[in-house]
Amino acid sequence: MNRPSGRKEASGMPIGKKEDVEFSRELADQDDLKAQERAAAADTRQQQE
Repeated sequence: MNRPSGRKEASGMPIGKKEDVEFSRELADQDDLKAQERAAAADTRQQQE
C-alpha cells in the first residue's frame, strides 16, 4: 500500500520505501563496508534455513 512520504506508522517510525541504489566500493566508507558484510552474512544464514 502506497502512503504519502513523511507519514509514520503507529509505532512512530517513519514508513520506508524501497530504492534501488548502486554500491560503489570507491565511495564506500567503513560503515558501508561493515553493512555489506552483515548483509552477506544474513543472506548466508537465510540460505541455510
